[in-house]
Amino acid sequence: MPRLNYQIILHVMGLLLLCNGGFMLLATLVSYIYDDGVTLEISTAALVTLFTGTLLMFTTRGHSKEVKKREGYIIVTFGWIFMALSGSLPYLISESIPTFTNAFFETMSGYTTTGASILNDIEAIPKGILFWRSLTHWIGGMGIIVLAIAILPLLGIGGMQLFSAESPGPSADKLKPRITDTAKRLWLIYVSYTVAETILLWVAGMTFFDAINHAFSTLSTGGFSTKNASLAYWNDNPAIQYIIILFMLLAGSNFVLSYFAFKGQVQKILHDDEFKWYMFFIFGFTAISALVVYFQADVTISSIEHPMVWGEAESAFRHSLFQVLTVITTTGFVSADYTMWTPFLTILYFGLFFLGGSAGSTAGGVKVMRHIIMIKNGIIEFKRTLHPNAILPVRFNGKSISKEIVFNILGFFILYMLSFIIGAVVFAGMGLDFQTAIGGAASSLGNIGPAFGGLSPVNNFDILSDFGKWWSAFLMLIGRLELFTVLIILTPFFWRNR
Repeated sequence: MPRLNYQIILHVMGLLLLCNGGFMLLATLVSYIYDDGVTLEISTAALVTLFTGTLLMFTTRGHSKEVKKREGYIIVTFGWIFMALSGSLPYLISESIPTFTNAFFETMSGYTTTGASILNDIEAIPKGILFWRSLTHWIGGMGIIVLAIAILPLLGIGGMQLFSAESPGPSADKLKPRITDTAKRLWLIYVSYTVAETILLWVAGMTFFDAINHAFSTLSTGGFSTKNASLAYWNDNPAIQYIIILFMLLAGSNFVLSYFAFKGQVQKILHDDEFKWYMFFIFGFTAISALVVYFQADVTISSIEHPMVWGEAESAFRHSLFQVLTVITTTGFVSADYTMWTPFLTILYFGLFFLGGSAGSTAGGVKVMRHIIMIKNGIIEFKRTLHPNAILPVRFNGKSISKEIVFNILGFFILYMLSFIIGAVVFAGMGLDFQTAIGGAASSLGNIGPAFGGLSPVNNFDILSDFGKWWSAFLMLIGRLELFTVLIILTPFFWRNR
């Protein structure tokens, strides 16, 4: 096996830091506009990040321009780590989050679009820092690596290895032959949705600052809010919550389908197996949840601040749809404390932690496509017991799925469940109770945010020890990069040069 091309790895790290520093300058501008007292601190963080990125790119400018698979995995994994380290600087320099562990946790939660937080009073944080916090979501949502792919050709570097390593879901759909064209189109859709949601939320009654921050969090399926009560702050304005619901639905679906919709190719959406099941799961679980909430739960008690405003039936439906969507799409917004509804719904929502959104979306979790293929494969195995000589391929969207893909998906699911079990055991070893341990592991690995027990929607992750926060951040990283990308780097054979 050829030696690793360390120069190209460091060169791309420099490029990512330049991108990160550029985004920090946006946060600096917001801080200056609102005169929140931390403009100098955020600009210092931006300059340090830009200088470091420039230095890395300058010292490795003579690199070989070939990115192979091993380099791709390293660039993706360490790219996220570099981004989280540099992204912690605005928190640390402004002392909004004074400790490194907490700042790194908040930043990793942002880039991985988990939405778990250690902040106890979000509304006391300067606006420039809050904007940066939401911006980390937006950057991580479609993947800073995909953004870099659109720039890499300018440097003469091919990016297919990076896209296949980072792109969410079991497959990376190509809209155009060149991967850079794919990245640009995905980002165009992403930006368009963000602008549209910002305007709609603003018109519906949010301030412009709150609107753009929540648009960042929604489209990235992240969940950071500018309010301590999250979306429950606007429980007296259902229109805002319905707008969030719409864009969570879009963000959790395959962005390739959005591209087809804009091209007028609606039939491709209607015939997509994953999209049909995605919608079926959302409205099926919403119907179950709404009936239980309407007849058994008291939404007025569990809505944190505001009472129902459009009647009990509408409120039960809205809160149920909101919470089902926020869990399935792994967004993590809160309109009510669903852990206080009924034990049945607590178990139901915990099961949804393992569902996830669509492949090719910004959502985390296992993904609907994998569940469909596993279920279909399981049904076929029953048939094979009766007809051992029959040729029974697994079909998805009318096409046969190769055994290699089926085995990969089964392997992923086994590894995912093992990671969840190990994650929960480690949390339990720290003295956390059963609900908190399994909830924290499932939430971190699935990039969901709020969990159960001590990590419920009305609490946060500040209760964890420093080791617990680092462990949770590790689970966020492997969950966001879909296990194999990170865990393969931890194997000895990956680093062998022969």
